[in-house]
Amino acid sequence: MTDKISVGIIGGAGYTGGELLRILINHPFVEVSFTHSKSQAGKPVWSTHTDLLGDTDLTFSGQEVGELLAQEGLDAIFLCSGHGASATFMAEHEVSDDIAVIDLSADFRDEQDDFVYGLPELNRERIQEAMRIANPGCFASSIQLALLPLAKAGKITADVQVSAITGSTGAGQALVPTTGFTWRNNNVSIYKAFTHQHLAEIRQSLTQLDPDFSHAINFVPYRGDFTRGIMANVYTPFAGTLDEAKALYRTYYEAHPFTHLSDAPVDIKQVVNTNKCLLHLEVHDGQLLITSVIDNLTKGAAGHAVQNLNLVFGLPEDTGLRLKSVAF
Repeated sequence: MTDKISVGIIGGAGYTGGELLRILINHPFVEVSFTHSKSQAGKPVWSTHTDLLGDTDLTFSGQEVGELLAQEGLDAIFLCSGHGASATFMAEHEVSDDIAVIDLSADFRDEQDDFVYGLPELNRERIQEAMRIANPGCFASSIQLALLPLAKAGKITADVQVSAITGSTGAGQALVPTTGFTWRNNNVSIYKAFTHQHLAEIRQSLTQLDPDFSHAINFVPYRGDFTRGIMANVYTPFAGTLDEAKALYRTYYEAHPFTHLSDAPVDIKQVVNTNKCLLHLEVHDGQLLITSVIDNLTKGAAGHAVQNLNLVFGLPEDTGLRLKSVAF
């Protein structure tokens, strides 16, 4: 590929917008044409995302969005403005069918308005043919990757139990009581137990692979006192051996570059700042325990979005995404 993909970001001042910029300015086949922000218009990108000082001369655009969409050569846009805003954006603006749209909100995850659910480990071929992609949620990504091989094999035979914890960046950049340091530090709390909004998309994917799936997904999410990362512990009855479970998972993910099975227990620091999902399996008294770890801002959001961009434009899935874990 010789010509670079020209992309724009709508809502570039938030956490996911910042992560997209960090990845895209180093992507060998992408040029960031604009990053739009109503609140930061005219300011250098590095004034908000301070780690990008010296890496980019981009400024946040406050230009009328219609003018930005009409500029010659624009190939794709990312919508990072939050839940509800993307549906409003698409209703209020005419986006050419020649411009790929990758939405990072929840607005189109039910595949309305020609959007394809953008989980490559489930829908890679459909994504390659699409121009409207609904990026999965962060908890949903981690939990689905823990369950897809079982669903594909028709081996979810009872209710699924999920206990998962996420970092503070999963709540967005706006300061609210549950993201402030004085409350979050040295603290853990439950929220939206059994009612989390990502349950619908998880069920949608499992049913896609196993139309007979009808069991409960009992999901208890936790807020953690760290900034980024998700650990999901998922368990359900399983009649086979550990070796049989491992073979099932390795076969399912053998052609997917970012999801890996680990024989050793996994932890969040292994995946922070990467687009990886690491899985670890254990069998206890007829229960299969799957531990799944991802970075909520990369594999759970921006990295996942770039993975989808690569697929839409015919690039190897991992282009620009061979990111290094912080490790310590």
